[in-house]
Amino acid sequence: MQKILFVCLGNICRSPLAEGILLHLKQKHNLKIEIDSAGTSQYHVGQAPDYRTIANAKKNGVDLSFLRARQFKENDFEAFDKIYVMDKSNFTNVIALAKNQEHKNKVSLFLNSAFPNMDMEVPDPYYGTEKDFEEVFQLVYKASELFIKQF
Repeated sequence: MQKILFVCLGNICRSPLAEGILLHLKQKHNLKIEIDSAGTSQYHVGQAPDYRTIANAKKNGVDLSFLRARQFKENDFEAFDKIYVMDKSNFTNVIALAKNQEHKNKVSLFLNSAFPNMDMEVPDPYYGTEKDFEEVFQLVYKASELFIKQF
């Protein structure tokens, strides 16, 4: 079973959204994958996702209310097969913790899995409007649907 980790800064907007969407699609398509999310910062450890992220996902049929933020740890390199980061800043932060090339090879931008070699980032909706949260949901959902075709 493949183990996948999604990473953003605080683990309250983008990475729990990706985790929740993949958990939703995992159940819908009976996929054999393990999914988690984390943040590179410790700002929100133990907290639920941002209320706007939860509300937007719920509006779109995805429940995130049970998720809790945690910080990315060095041993995540050993625990997960793939580590998908939401933007280049978090890519840099995660790579800085890698102890070897094998660890570095596990890390990539999430949207490259759906849109290869485009190096697109998932925009952070935190300081945005409801429209921004909806746009991020649709982008991550579309990328996730393309991603699961690998399974």
